[in-house]
Amino acid sequence: MAGLFTALRPPPASTSLNYRFIGFYSFILLSLALLAFFLRPPDPIIQFPYTTQDPPVITTLPRPFPSSPTSSSFPYYRDWKFDFGSNFNPKICITSTTSAGLDEILPWIFYHKVIGITNFLLFVEGKAASPGAYSVLKSIPGVRLIPRTKDLEVQQANSRIWNETWLEPFFYKPCNYELFVKQTLNMESSIVMAREAGMDWIIHIDTDELMYPAGSQGYSVPNLLLDVPKDVDTVVFPNYESAVERDDIKEPFSEVTMFKKNFDHLRQETYSRYYDEASHSNPNYFLTYGNGKSAARIQDHLRPNGAHRWHNYMKIPSTEIHTCEFMQFLFFHREIEFEEAVVLHYTYTKFSDLTERQNRCSCKLTREDIERCFMLDFDRYAFMIASTGTEEQMLKWYREHVVWTDREVNLKLLSGGVFTRIYTPMVIIQSLKDSGVFSSAIASAQESAISDDKLLTSSGSVKRSRGVENDIVSGSTMNYTAISPQSPPRIDDADFD
Repeated sequence: MAGLFTALRPPPASTSLNYRFIGFYSFILLSLALLAFFLRPPDPIIQFPYTTQDPPVITTLPRPFPSSPTSSSFPYYRDWKFDFGSNFNPKICITSTTSAGLDEILPWIFYHKVIGITNFLLFVEGKAASPGAYSVLKSIPGVRLIPRTKDLEVQQANSRIWNETWLEPFFYKPCNYELFVKQTLNMESSIVMAREAGMDWIIHIDTDELMYPAGSQGYSVPNLLLDVPKDVDTVVFPNYESAVERDDIKEPFSEVTMFKKNFDHLRQETYSRYYDEASHSNPNYFLTYGNGKSAARIQDHLRPNGAHRWHNYMKIPSTEIHTCEFMQFLFFHREIEFEEAVVLHYTYTKFSDLTERQNRCSCKLTREDIERCFMLDFDRYAFMIASTGTEEQMLKWYREHVVWTDREVNLKLLSGGVFTRIYTPMVIIQSLKDSGVFSSAIASAQESAISDDKLLTSSGSVKRSRGVENDIVSGSTMNYTAISPQSPPRIDDADFD
């Protein structure tokens, strides 16, 4: 009996208290673990909400050198000076005409160095040609600066382009037309420079645009172009356009993550269904151009075909094969378009892009003059409001036509596949900034600065692009017009065939 009563006797009070304490302590730990799980910060590299595109593969990229003075967790860096030109095949250069400041150009250069661009041919004016900016940019390995000197203007005035018809519709017009011709002439000069530097490919983009090599191994432009068939002359990168969600953006590359897809990447029914909402009360689906930019294989007789395309004096477009009576005597220019890789266009991302619009052009406020100055409808409207509106009116117009503040509409366009989130450029550039790459470039230039006056007055050796074509090709190519910035098709004339 004693044993039975002993087994049924309740445990001492101290033992019961210990069990309760252990249970309570376990509950607290479990609660904290669950709270930490649900409150964890999102990973910007792997989270691509509302998009069908897979995030870029980054696991194959080299890690930072151990000797780097500052280490970042982002595995993109090759070394501090980014002097790795001999390690890439093919070798690619970017050419651009810019008047931007260092705050825009430095992130632009180093981002493209990260993704495999080895050389930059920058035709600099304005802020970019100021003594301070010039000395910094010139000190960066792989960067060649071409200031707009008198010698350059004389050389370009003698270009063969002036005697041909494909650029003739853009001659002797102000503002955007003048810039378009200048960009084309600079592209012609850059072909020779790129060839002398041993480049395999050349790309023309602006400093408000970033290459986005989606679909490539290692998030690499060289890997992307390495897979292009040998008989392809040029490759088109469709453009995605920024869709800003605030009116106080200061650093677009680090703050903008939402983009409107190119209509070439949408199904016809999707484009038609969302066209009105995606147009955002504007004349077209995109604010500005929608015909992308292209990369060209360096070869004999290469020439620009406007700021958006390249062509060849000795070849005719492959689209003209069935209409040419001299097929057996000709070579054809073959062009393809990437299905995933794009150019990200950060257009009108800052309110100042609108307010400063009137300072970039001296056109009169008449319909005839404005049409002579600007190629695209939105640029015309932006110039008009910037020239006539008050600060308050301009901000109101900017919010209505540029900024996407309606979260429900944004989510609808994201889920519909018209918008997409792209975080990788933001993460790369922010990591570069945090690692001190930009400040290091400025400090390095200051230490090794030489006379800016001597730099700015020296003239580079700019040669004219070579090319002698036979009479048949000359007669054929003279009829083609340079490719200008083109808006996406309106819903009533869209053709997806």
